[in-house]
This record gives sequence, C-alpha cells and structure tokens, in this order.
Amino acid sequence: MSPAELPTSTASAAKQAARAIDHVGGAKQPRVGVFGWGIVAPKSPNMAAFARNLAKSESWLTPFEGFGPSNFLVGQPEFDFEHYKPWIDQRFAPRHYQNLKEKMDYPSLYALGAFIQALEQNPSLEKLMQELGSQAHVYVGTGLGSVDTMYQSSVTLYIAQQRWNRFWGSKENNSALSAYLDGQLKGLEDVPLNPADAEGDLAELALAWEAWWMERSPELREYLDDAAAIDALVMEGEVEHGKLHVLRERGKRHARLQEKWGAPEPPWKVSANLIWNIHNTPASQVSIVGRITGLAFAPVAACSTFGVALRLAMQAIERGEAKVVVVGATDPPPHPLIVGSFYGARVLSASRQVSNPLTQLQGTHVAGGSVVWIVGDMEYLESKGMTPLGMEPIAVGVSSDAHHIITPSIPGPQAAIRQALEEAHATPQQIATWDLHATATPGDYAEISTLRTMLPETVMVTARKGTFGHGMSAGGGWELTAQYLGYASGHLFPTLLTEQTLNPAIAGIHGQFVFADSCVAAEGLAGKLSSGIGGINACVISRPLT
Repeated sequence: MSPAELPTSTASAAKQAARAIDHVGGAKQPRVGVFGWGIVAPKSPNMAAFARNLAKSESWLTPFEGFGPSNFLVGQPEFDFEHYKPWIDQRFAPRHYQNLKEKMDYPSLYALGAFIQALEQNPSLEKLMQELGSQAHVYVGTGLGSVDTMYQSSVTLYIAQQRWNRFWGSKENNSALSAYLDGQLKGLEDVPLNPADAEGDLAELALAWEAWWMERSPELREYLDDAAAIDALVMEGEVEHGKLHVLRERGKRHARLQEKWGAPEPPWKVSANLIWNIHNTPASQVSIVGRITGLAFAPVAACSTFGVALRLAMQAIERGEAKVVVVGATDPPPHPLIVGSFYGARVLSASRQVSNPLTQLQGTHVAGGSVVWIVGDMEYLESKGMTPLGMEPIAVGVSSDAHHIITPSIPGPQAAIRQALEEAHATPQQIATWDLHATATPGDYAEISTLRTMLPETVMVTARKGTFGHGMSAGGGWELTAQYLGYASGHLFPTLLTEQTLNPAIAGIHGQFVFADSCVAAEGLAGKLSSGIGGINACVISRPLT
C-alpha cells in the first residue's frame, strides 16, 4: 500500500489515550516506558543489526542441518558469547565468564547478551537497578527451555545405563547369572530370552537380558553397600572446611572403589548442568550479572511469554512494587527435537521454501534467540536523566482460549483485545496499525477474521514470521520491538508479503497490509497480538512517545 493510501486517525488520538490512562479513578497512574532493549535473532546479534535487517524485505531463514540434509528452513541465531567477555570480566572474577560458558545453555547466554545490550542505551540504569533493591525486578521467561542440555543429559544417561547393565549383567561380574548359565540356579520366573539362543536382530534382546540380570547381581549389591558407606561420611569441625574435606575424601574412596571393581561410572554420575539450566535460570543469571536483588522469576506462556511478562511488569510498576523491571523471553537455537516436534504437530513447513504468513499457509519455521527490555516508571526514570525508547506500552490484555492445545479460537483472542482496549481507555478507531501472531498456518485466516470483528478496515496490518521465523517465546518480543522501532523512525518496516501472494480468502476479509515496501506509520495507536500453544493470548496496545 502506498503512503498516499494510508488511513489516518484523528490528530489527537495518542494524546487523548495518554490523558485517559494517566488518571483512573481520580488517581494518577504511573506511565511505563522502555529504557533499554537488546536482541539476539537470526542474522541479528544485536539491536543495530536487527534494525538494519528489518529495513530490507528479505527472509533471515537458512537450511536446517540438524538431521543432516533435510527440507526444513529455520531461524538460526547469530551469536558469539565471547563478545560479552570484556563486560563480564570488568565486573567479576576471571573464572565467572568461563563458568557461564561451560555450564549455561544457550537460552541463558542469549538472555545475558540481550540484557547487556539493553544497558547500553541508558548506562546509568545498571547502577540504579542495583541501588533500588527490592524495587528492581527481573521477569525473563523461556518457551522451550534448555532443550540441548536435556537432550545431551538424556543421551549420556542412556549410554551410561547400557554400559552399567552390560558390566553387572555379565557372568564375570554376576555370580547369579554364572550359576544360571551353568544350570545351578533354577526356578526363576520371567527370565528374558537369552540372545545366545536367538536369531536375527539381537540388540533389543541383549538390552533386556543385561538389564534383567544387572538387577540381580550379588556383586552389584556389594558394590552399592561400599558406595553407601562412602557417601555416609559426615562432616566434622568447622562447616566450610569440613565440607571440602568430606567431598575430597569421598572422591578418593569412590575412585578406589571403581578401580577395585573395574566398573564403568555409575549412570547417576551425569553432569549437573541439567539443574543449572531449568526454566528460571535465564532470569536468575540476569539478576546475578546485573546484581539485581529484587524478585526474579520466569513467566512461561509459550508464544505469549513476552506479552505476559510485560503485563506483569507494568502491573508491578503501577502498584508501586517496582520502579524498574527487566522483561524478556529466550529460546534455544533450532534443535532436531524441536523441529521434529513442530513437524509432528503438522504446523511446520518442509518444502525448502520460505512459508510466509497470510499466503499459502504451509506452516511456520522454528527460530531461536532472545529479546530483553528494561521497562520502568516513566516519570521516575526521566527525572534521573534517562531517555525512553521506541513507543510507550499502555496496556496488555491477556486471556486463555480454554478450547484446544494448538488450534486458536475466536473468543479467546477477542477477550485479550477487548481487555487491552479497555485498560488503555482506547477505542478501536484509534488503532492505526496491528501486528499479527500469524504463523503461515490456517490459523492466519481465523486471526484475520477475529481482528475484523474488533477493529475497523482502516487498520494497517503487519506479519513478520516469514522474515525471522517463529521463536517460541522470543518471537512476540521481536515483533513488538520491530513495531516500536518502526514507529520511532516514522516508517513501518517492510514484510515479505506482496499483493500477488496474499491469500485470496484473507484478502476478502481485510485489505490493508504492509507489503514489501515500507510505509509511513499512520498516526494513532499500535496493537500487537500473540497467541501461544495452550491457547494463551497477550495483546499489547502502545502509543507514540509524547
């Protein structure tokens, strides 16, 4: 659509909304502003690259190599944690950076990178958040969590368990099995078929045989008795010194036990990284590197995570519980488990071509990365000499479909949109532009249908998952950041959509879309809807900075 054809709203739309929400029930409500932001996304290791890439009507997707050759495209984050080493080394002991690199999975590292970026726009925020104590919070969620850590831990456990079973399930280390094979042990029930007596593929038979006999090894019982005695060693004297002494002594004795039996490492001796990378770890790590001592936790709402985190932050600021909140969402890079699961759910494109929202509806593309904003009490932070960015979030509506795990409903998103408009004290006619959740699936048609039940035909619509793919939790934050950057520059960034590729059924419902050319941002408010797996919806209404 050309700039000349753009709809215009009343010149005072944003100011009217500002006056409306500043006073509720006669009491002045704090306005919330964005004072820092950072991005890790496909082809975009930082905010500057993200903005440059948005200005081009190009896809950031690349072939997925996790299965070897395949037909999938994904959004692979561009990221190098080494870039943040000087910042971390300035604030922590030299080992801190290395510990993060060795123990943290990508969701935490991406979140840390985005958080450090977010401190750049208003550098005095770092010290202020430390001084605010309980009035500085961190709400950083993840959609999928640390998938690779869970995968690697599971594979390690599986292999270790097979080695363990094979060792204790062999007649050399199992006197019961030896007696059975010699015909001296009779009367056992449910003994698996001995692979030596079978033909064909014996792998599964061998696993079952070894596991069964491992559980009945008298020698294993003796080993476990010795191990229990080692782990029963208790601390003596001063706690810290006593703890280190016991840990060292246990280690020495366990090593001697392994040497005595010639046994492989027990399957329970896997890496502790699994518990270091649970869903709240990105939020916790942000609080640690930022030395932020207020509440830190992980809101998890699938594709609506960023919007839900933003709503919680705005409420905390409005209630006076926080002056500043770090909000964010972070996802692992595309992994075979994730790609396979999305394909199994029949929502993933596998045609080697970019599947663009609102077109052929062939499915979405998995992407990874993070987005972090630092939001705060507008008046308070401006009084500290800080400058807000992009736009001003004025309301976030949330709802649940209570309908289906993945198929969107109409009433659910309608409820989130209605709540957002009511809390923004805005009318549908004041909305100038709207960003869709649109995933290039048949749900796009339902989303456009829902939109037109709530908003007028003049609303200019954007859909961006064909550009950078579908980050489970970060995607909504990327889209919202793109909207804010566009408004701040006065132009809505282009999309991959063209009038020729727009799905005819969707074109028959709504006709105002941002295509492959950027256009002037129409005057008025901006809306953004995210709809997550499980039917979780978040709708953000924002206005230009005034």
